[in-house]
Amino acid sequence: MDSRRRGRPRAYDADTALARARDTFWDQGFAATSLDELSAATGMNRPSLYGAFGDKQALYLTVFDRYRAAAREAMARALAPDRPLREGLGRVYQAALSLYLSGEAGGRGCFMIGTGAAEAVTRPEVRAALADGLHELDAGLEARLRRAVETGELPAAADPAALAWMAAALLHTLAIRARAGETRAQLEAIVAAGLDLICGKA
Repeated sequence: MDSRRRGRPRAYDADTALARARDTFWDQGFAATSLDELSAATGMNRPSLYGAFGDKQALYLTVFDRYRAAAREAMARALAPDRPLREGLGRVYQAALSLYLSGEAGGRGCFMIGTGAAEAVTRPEVRAALADGLHELDAGLEARLRRAVETGELPAAADPAALAWMAAALLHTLAIRARAGETRAQLEAIVAAGLDLICGKA
């Protein structure tokens, strides 16, 4: 028998199913999202969901990790070392705003912050994933800021770690305010002020 014909073909596309599950969690939060809603969103019945991704928390953590990976790649591209610091950070924030203001029901903020923070107190695995995501963000920003000090883009006395916390905090603020319904113009004004604090006035 031809090996290509063995076994049952996969009846779903994993990337599509995970993207739809992500959007459902993102809009409604982990606790408010039912298995029936996840089943409807992904087009998979409950046994198929469990078979493919495990229970609800396992599915959520898979989606969480994929969101982190996409954010990591986007930030690395924006903060390329041959790009001026202010321009690179500006790209990070503009990409974040486009993401945070997406969603059919309006601005939904950051998936990691919006859904992870609500579950971190009672779910240790979610708390650990959220902490890892925040620390990874800090480290990526700090590495680029440290290079800016070394190359003279920032003063020698600048503290890359402290500036990285500030840069990350600006992302969190944008995420929360986007979810609260503030406009892109309002959020871009915050970005401009933040860039002046981190990089110095243009």
